[in-house]
Amino acid sequence: MLPQEIIRHKRNNEVLSREEISFFVKGVTNEEISDAQIGSFTMACFLNGLNKDETVDLTLSMRDSGDVLSWNLNGPVVDKHSTGGVGDKISLVLGPILAALGAYVPMISGRGLGHTGGTLDKLDSIEGYQTAPSNSLFKKTVEKVGCAIIGQTGNLAPADKRIYAVRDVCATVESIPLITASILSKKLAAGLQTLVMDVKFGNGAFMENIDDARALAHSIAQVANDAGTKTTALLTDMNSVLGYTVGNALEIIESVQYLKNQNVNPRLDIVTKALCAQALINSKLALDKDEAYAKIEKVLSSGEALERFSKMVKALGGPADFADHASDYMPKASFVAPVFAKKEGYIRKMSTRDIGLLLIELKGGRTHPKQEIDHATGFTNFCQIGDKVDNKTPLCFIHAQSESDFEKVESKIHQFIQIGDKPQATPVVLEEIS
Repeated sequence: MLPQEIIRHKRNNEVLSREEISFFVKGVTNEEISDAQIGSFTMACFLNGLNKDETVDLTLSMRDSGDVLSWNLNGPVVDKHSTGGVGDKISLVLGPILAALGAYVPMISGRGLGHTGGTLDKLDSIEGYQTAPSNSLFKKTVEKVGCAIIGQTGNLAPADKRIYAVRDVCATVESIPLITASILSKKLAAGLQTLVMDVKFGNGAFMENIDDARALAHSIAQVANDAGTKTTALLTDMNSVLGYTVGNALEIIESVQYLKNQNVNPRLDIVTKALCAQALINSKLALDKDEAYAKIEKVLSSGEALERFSKMVKALGGPADFADHASDYMPKASFVAPVFAKKEGYIRKMSTRDIGLLLIELKGGRTHPKQEIDHATGFTNFCQIGDKVDNKTPLCFIHAQSESDFEKVESKIHQFIQIGDKPQATPVVLEEIS
């Protein structure tokens, strides 16, 4: 077979065989296929789609491109994944919560993709933390701590690692089959029994339209359940920044605060607990939502979830006392200043995607796959839909490395936030799909 012929077949909207897909994925893994060919292939898939069988074949080929983990534990193996959003730091708190409640969470996460932040980029802001440990350290951490959040090592879904990086800079992110295969190849390689999906819709999500998000949720649930992993997806709103912070180190600090029950953002809290509760029910660690929520509150108030986070950071090379002194360990921007509202009123809307892209302008995100990012930059105290503001109320604080960087971003913040005369609120969890 020739890779260019496989690309041509999909370009011409033909159905690819299992053998063609397997051949292409093997070529990606052993680097016989170039980034340019990956870009062409993913664009052909983006434009012409993949049917269910092609999506399953691509998912399983990517899963089998490296190691597939197996576990022998005294509890369920559970994970969560988000389709990406601005300010989304749920993975950082959900893993420790579930671990404190008897689940084992081998979470394989990704880096920033397009306008959305990546969990690994956030964890990289913790000095010493290994986001690419050996499989033995990964498994040891899961077994002893209950959770470990890492990236794709060279042995876990390596084909997806290359494809994911190319998609980020080739405008092929918003493809339901490619998103499905990317997410599930990593998750199935981790040997999961249960998965909960946070599928986001709105102007800060890859799937802006709720119907597209619903289609993605059904695609993921169908492929994963067919593969033997019990999966439920929640449709959640991403029409505004999730939480009070946007930016790698800044979101780590907010996550630690959440686990300490300090400065808890209501929308972040709702989505986090809804996903945790569904994971507990699916894995039979709770009979129903009432029991699940009660258990979640208990491990948050007792500090047990925070302790799991602290142990995970230490086990993977970070500071032993990180949870107690997170701010002291985090890199800090040189110039921090507020952006004030220009008139009195209520926050009605925000262009969340554009706000995510502003982080890239502050060098907190990438424009090419191997780019180094600035972990210190971003936004804190970000306003929320429904907040009352005036010209003395900050819409947010910008963390930049220079006053000129601050000024460039400040002018755009006002464009991306709409202030109206009346408050407006929207629900954050819309549907549940199994």
